[in-house]
Amino acid sequence: MLLMNRRTFLSGLAGTMAAPVVVQAQRPPKLARTGYLSPSNLAAVTHLVGAFKQEMRELGYVERKTFVLEFRQADGRFERLPDLARDLVGLKLDVIVTTTDVAIAAVKRETQTIPIVMATSTDPVGTGFVASLAHPGGNITGLSSFSPELGAKRLQVLREAVPGLSRVACLWNPDVRGAVLDYKETDGAAHSLRLDLQSVEISGAEDLDRAFSAAMKARAQAFVMSSNPVLFAHRGKIAEFARSNRLPSMYSQREYVDAGGLMSYGPSLPDMYRHAAIYVDRILKGAKPGDLPVEQPTKFELVINLRTAKALGLTIPQSILVRADEAIQ
Repeated sequence: MLLMNRRTFLSGLAGTMAAPVVVQAQRPPKLARTGYLSPSNLAAVTHLVGAFKQEMRELGYVERKTFVLEFRQADGRFERLPDLARDLVGLKLDVIVTTTDVAIAAVKRETQTIPIVMATSTDPVGTGFVASLAHPGGNITGLSSFSPELGAKRLQVLREAVPGLSRVACLWNPDVRGAVLDYKETDGAAHSLRLDLQSVEISGAEDLDRAFSAAMKARAQAFVMSSNPVLFAHRGKIAEFARSNRLPSMYSQREYVDAGGLMSYGPSLPDMYRHAAIYVDRILKGAKPGDLPVEQPTKFELVINLRTAKALGLTIPQSILVRADEAIQ
């Protein structure tokens, strides 16, 4: 599939959001105070925060003059999220932006009144964040990154790229609802493709070495990795493991490919953070979050690192290259 360009996605989002919502024309507060809770660290998400701020600028906000961002980071230590969420809620902000189910849940426990915008979530209905995608209700809205067919498609592309592939390790986090759903989809696809899929659970960064060891012990010929917010900051280490052990790898986010992984297939995270800014703008101008439909991506990007493919001795088939949205030389 080709990635929807930003203008098309933004106009589509605006149209979808505008249709069911009647909002009085209002100006945002003189100084819009927005909170941002990250389960990772700033270094790992700088480009995502930058995408959010850039869209806010394009919407007419000037940081520190008409817009202030209160940033809190958990540095991958999820046990810190409740205190950080409580801290943000205590600031009496106009809106709070956050990402990943565990961080969203932490903010939700602290407030039912301050609007919450999900920059990314997995299954917001299944986790109870919203009543439905079309009519969220309550104080939460935003974007969901989950699409149930993605796990199967990643495995299909990986099998097409690696001749003779028969054993694949799947690295996933059992504590993330979206990852659980993704694993079930991937497991079903493995049976259909006659691939032996090894389940490797990773709940935290401390599990990485054990997981790598388990994958090698099972003689995995490649691995797929679903979204794992705990490991996002460790994507360089994961990509290096794959390269050093000559393991082709497939990820849900292109940031792993930028770090040296082989391939990724999924929605663009920077685009999702830009769309989160649109939600913030609408809320600051008077829209109720419960009236703004939750958006799901309809287009996904396939990214390939050709340098990594060369290092692995792989020749990516033309049938994949013609479908790629970007090939890193």
